[in-house]
Amino acid sequence: MLNDEYQGLFDIRRLALLVEVVEQGSITSAADLMMYTPSAVSQQLRKLEQEVGQPLLNRRSRGVVPTEAGQVLAAHARKIVGQMKAAQSDLDQIAGLNRGSLAVGTFPTLAGSFLPVVIRAFKKRYPAIGLSVRSARFDQLVSDLQSGITGICLLWDYPWNRFHDDSIRLTEVFQESTVLLVSRSHPLADREEIRMEELKKESWIVRAEAHPVVEVLQRAAHNAGFEPSIGFLANDYQEAQAMVSVGMGVALAPKTAVALLHPEVKVISIGDAAPLRRILLAQRQDKVYAPAEVAFQSTLLEIARERAGDYL
Repeated sequence: MLNDEYQGLFDIRRLALLVEVVEQGSITSAADLMMYTPSAVSQQLRKLEQEVGQPLLNRRSRGVVPTEAGQVLAAHARKIVGQMKAAQSDLDQIAGLNRGSLAVGTFPTLAGSFLPVVIRAFKKRYPAIGLSVRSARFDQLVSDLQSGITGICLLWDYPWNRFHDDSIRLTEVFQESTVLLVSRSHPLADREEIRMEELKKESWIVRAEAHPVVEVLQRAAHNAGFEPSIGFLANDYQEAQAMVSVGMGVALAPKTAVALLHPEVKVISIGDAAPLRRILLAQRQDKVYAPAEVAFQSTLLEIARERAGDYL
């Protein structure tokens, strides 16, 4: 019965080839990436089509296009191949191939503020464990975690866009507030707290490329009854601070983004005008946690408890 049940399952190597061919749009390109000959790839895909019982690819003079069946199978295959890579990563850890090492994913504002404090404490406690850190955008952090490239990663979210993925276990590390940045020569620079309603006539410096802080500003401004006037699009928070320092406008930023504060910039509270941002520790639900991961998580959460008040 067991043999009959599993007889119809597809070959994982052929599924991986299908994914590459669909993504590259070419058998030749996929063959180069997978280090096969084009004829070998074609042969394996024909066998996969025989297993499926219907065509998976439409061959054209310039490349290939998946059939409807090919698109459906490729979508499933991407998940299967990703899970197999993750399984191999877990087995490598159990076998000792990666014992005593850990890769951590993070994002720029945390890498420039909270995380170095954690790393310093971790290295002091566990000097024999090799630690590598990868800073990336949100989607890449999640992808690296799911594929086993990183064992742990740090993420963030806001109340209107909570992150949820059944395959990922989340632990809240701390919450942080959003603050106002003004030039030290600004008329409001001597204030400790400002209401958003007082900022209607200001020109705003925001992060470029639809950065989440743009939505934070828009929501806070709309709640205060005005549409913010955008005067400058900055590529990072250091650039934003530089423009604020010379009076090009004011800006909002999460508290961790101003750990390295420009000398001519003043940080002012806006109270509860902007919701708190959650900082999250993410791990795969289905993996066996290596000793290095357990040690890093313990150190990180301990430091977070000690410093949580710094970010509110």
